Amino acid sequence: MDSETLLARITGYASRPDPYPLYAELREAGPVVRQADGSYLVGTYHELSALLHDPRMSVDPRLRGETTHKPPFLRLDDPEHHRLRTLAMRPFGPPHSPDRVDGMRGEIDRITKELTDPFEAGRQIDIVDDFAYPLPVAVICHLLGVPREDEPLFRAWSDALVTAADVRPGEDTTEADKAGEQARIEMGGYLVNLAEQRRGRPGDDMLSAFANEPDPALRLTQEELAETAVLLLIAGHETTVNLITNGVLTFLRHTEHLDRLRGDPGLLPRAVEELLRYEPPVHMRERIPRDDIDVAGTVLPRGTSVVLALASGNRDPKRFPDPDRFDPARPDVEHLGFGGGIHLCFGGPLARLEAQAALGALIPHLGAARLVQDPPPYRQSAMLRGPRHLTVQL
Repeated sequence: MDSETLLARITGYASRPDPYPLYAELREAGPVVRQADGSYLVGTYHELSALLHDPRMSVDPRLRGETTHKPPFLRLDDPEHHRLRTLAMRPFGPPHSPDRVDGMRGEIDRITKELTDPFEAGRQIDIVDDFAYPLPVAVICHLLGVPREDEPLFRAWSDALVTAADVRPGEDTTEADKAGEQARIEMGGYLVNLAEQRRGRPGDDMLSAFANEPDPALRLTQEELAETAVLLLIAGHETTVNLITNGVLTFLRHTEHLDRLRGDPGLLPRAVEELLRYEPPVHMRERIPRDDIDVAGTVLPRGTSVVLALASGNRDPKRFPDPDRFDPARPDVEHLGFGGGIHLCFGGPLARLEAQAALGALIPHLGAARLVQDPPPYRQSAMLRGPRHLTVQL
């Protein structure tokens, strides 16, 4: 059956420019579709939302013997997940108070202005290399306390880790996994070394906060510090690059909204939420049932791979009227762009802040701009989907 090859077709590189017709096919085939490789694919909004909140759905790869080391909290279940996530969030400040993220507004605006100042009419720019990548990298480096001059080093590690984390049905993943594991070890060692240099000599950064935690009960072990710092560095920029780039691509495909946003900048926060629904930076996540789980009459067997196609849920017509239309003023945008449940992306507020600042600064430059290539070349990853380059003629 064609439906049994949906995951392979969605993750195939040929589908990267436009996977949405395949997501529609998935939703028509049923809320849950078993794949030829034995995995299960879920693509409807309400079922996805329920599974994201279901405590029987695990994220821990150790359940299937895929790794022996302790994963980062993104791949851990409660109570381990809750403890490490709480410790990772401490340097951001206490809940419901002015925190480190909100305090970054000025720095984000400064970096954004620095990057856009050279954008003159008539110039050709690459939105990714000239703007969408350097902005979140500069921000996360500032937050963590990572030297910007080391960016080429951790960019290579990050690429290897993103490739290893991708959903690749039916493929021999040995080489990618080996490269990802090596990158994880090297990047973790690099970040732990930076943290150790600040022990007793703290700066105003997260690595300093981790290394100088005064309460022994709240201290991260060296392994936990390495995994947490690697996760924060990668997650702190990879998804935001896609969010900004997908945003520019969407605006240049729907130029009528640029005039609207120029005239009413107050719409920008809602427009970013619509982008997170319409062209999300993260398209799918994997889960592993701890028990057999019945979803709409299909049993997800314990221990199998379940791929949650979040981007498909974001285009579900049973949840969003006219879902394939981009509407920056859409009134109800309860999307799955940041996941959901206990694993809701805790970097979401920072990503929103960066995207609003970035797109707000770019919109004045996009009035008569045009795409040099559409569709643009895409990154390999099906999970973290976004253009590798986006060349624009200003």
